[in-house]
Amino acid sequence: MRNQWDEHQAKVTVEQYKDVSEDIALRVYTSRLIGADTNLVLHGGGNTSVKSVTTNAVGEKINVLYVKGSGWDLDTLEPAGLPGVQLDHLIKLRKLDHLSDEDMVNEQRTHLLDAASPNPSVETLLHAFLPHKFIDHSHADAILVIADQPDAESLCKKIYGETMGIVSYIMPGFDLAKAAAAVYEKNPNVKGLVLINHGLFTFGNTAKESYDRHIEAVQQAEDFIGSHDEKKLSPINSKVAGNEAMMLSLIGPCLRGLFAEETSQNWIVHYRKDPSASTFASSLECASWSQIGTATPDHVIRTKQKPLLLNLKHWSDSEKLREEVSSALKEYKNNYHKYFKTNAQSKGADKKELDPLPRIILVAGLGLVTIGKSFRETEIAADIYQHTIDIIKKSFNIGQFAPLKDNDLFDMEYWSLEQAKLGKKKPAVAQGKIIYITGAASGIGLATAKLFAENGASLFLVDLDKATLVSEAEKLRKQFKTGIAFQVLDVTVEKEVEKSFENLTKIFGGLDILISNAGNAIRGKIGAVNSATLRKSFELNFFAHQTLASQAVKLFQKQKTGGVLMFNASKAAFNPGKDFGPYALPKAGVIALMKQYAIDYGKDGIRSNAINADRIRTKLFTEEVLAERSTARGLTPDEYFKSNLLETEVFDTDVAKGFFDVAFAEKTTGSVIIVDGGNIAASPR
Repeated sequence: MRNQWDEHQAKVTVEQYKDVSEDIALRVYTSRLIGADTNLVLHGGGNTSVKSVTTNAVGEKINVLYVKGSGWDLDTLEPAGLPGVQLDHLIKLRKLDHLSDEDMVNEQRTHLLDAASPNPSVETLLHAFLPHKFIDHSHADAILVIADQPDAESLCKKIYGETMGIVSYIMPGFDLAKAAAAVYEKNPNVKGLVLINHGLFTFGNTAKESYDRHIEAVQQAEDFIGSHDEKKLSPINSKVAGNEAMMLSLIGPCLRGLFAEETSQNWIVHYRKDPSASTFASSLECASWSQIGTATPDHVIRTKQKPLLLNLKHWSDSEKLREEVSSALKEYKNNYHKYFKTNAQSKGADKKELDPLPRIILVAGLGLVTIGKSFRETEIAADIYQHTIDIIKKSFNIGQFAPLKDNDLFDMEYWSLEQAKLGKKKPAVAQGKIIYITGAASGIGLATAKLFAENGASLFLVDLDKATLVSEAEKLRKQFKTGIAFQVLDVTVEKEVEKSFENLTKIFGGLDILISNAGNAIRGKIGAVNSATLRKSFELNFFAHQTLASQAVKLFQKQKTGGVLMFNASKAAFNPGKDFGPYALPKAGVIALMKQYAIDYGKDGIRSNAINADRIRTKLFTEEVLAERSTARGLTPDEYFKSNLLETEVFDTDVAKGFFDVAFAEKTTGSVIIVDGGNIAASPR
């Protein structure tokens, strides 16, 4: 465990945040050091604090605890993520014999310096009851390997001697805070506390001292673990091991379909390519080791208490495979029902059962698969379980893996303060939807990608323009924080298109909406144009649409969830222009193609529609084409774009909205939607 403290960078951070106190600036600095190391914390895990003094509105000096707020991650912490709470009041709470979770939250919120601050951490009182200026808390992997041993306390004494206090497991909150403070007070010389089945706290008078102690404690645990030999896993026989592409092309759509059938929601399936995870999932030990529990209780809301195990036999038959997965899923749900009922009854808890579906799936011969309602959920679950596998294996290297039992894990999973971490916001309308968009690097395709991303969809974007595609995909990923994948693709090459659907399925597990948008306005007098030019136009403006749609339909049928086909046709299909026959003819074919898909696959719940747009400022309108068209009508270029019944320009964002709205029009299929401001000559009839 490398110590990342950099004196120069610490000073830079203090200068960067000169509008807050040096205490807070340094608290931000070391919080980020901890948060940046995934071997210490993952996705919102851990918390940090600093005690300081400020002046209130009436000029009084008051002691304040600045502690990480709910919703903030340590690796991206800002001063705003450290809500200040009146420390003297928090310390007085220790005199109480009991304080409910709800009252604890209320006491913390009603004593914030700023009422607009986020909720302080659920472990705020633990930070408050310890006297140290700086306190760091993590769920370090190495610490959990030790803390999840059945003889964790004796191991800690062996590793740390009297330098660390040991706190038996208690759920976070008031009781844990009091217990931790009592352990510290028995030996005020300790550098920190190891919380059994939970994690590590260290403290110090300076940010550096607390951080140094944290890294030192983790390194000592790592050294102890490293002194033991690694136990080799026993592989099971798997006839399909290594045939990753084939397995993913079947398992992703199958899981998406079954989960959608169960919940009437869209789900994203994510495969985490990791040799260690594949080896674990394909081992004899996995059957028992993976079912013991979570490495730290915080993970249960992201991963459930155990993964679903699949050792499938029927890869060559998709229907039998679906039956096999369905049967395993049914058994998993039944076991979860029993887990809920047993613990709810034994505790007399009036709780509503959460959904019983797994989030982690270990597939023999393949590896780690996660499933969630958004791409971010799947990534978080995969990150956590990659670390969990490592913790489990190292735990058995030195002894056993003995995390919390189901009764304690149930308390954490159904704890209102823990569930609050997941947020209660209404999901975006396209959350869980997977959209494949061609011609996505600019114009209508890019505008459509932005609109779907803004509404929570995961996107698979293709285009020939590599530089622009890479740039725009990165912008979308940063702006919308959703799943964005891309591939440089010539949609006229059938093998490349097939490969793109393999990649799509590997990344997201399937597809919900195809937006076949790519095209080019190839010109020529129809009686004079050569056959090569005409065939080239048909390859792009007709056959590419057919290739894409046929691949999409195959995927829809594997999922059995219906699906949406959307084609960018053209007004030229109804109102061809002079010398635009090479473009108008294949576009007329696209209209017929769209209707044929609606007819042939409506029974499968697959909807097929087209958008006809006209006079949109895209790359199709070169300066030459625009000058020719506007001049022929005696108009300026701007007047040309407004030359419609509504006398208003239609933008690529308007066409994007057309795609979006029709994609969610559940009773509409076989239709042509016009987005052109009004052109009677081009209206379908």
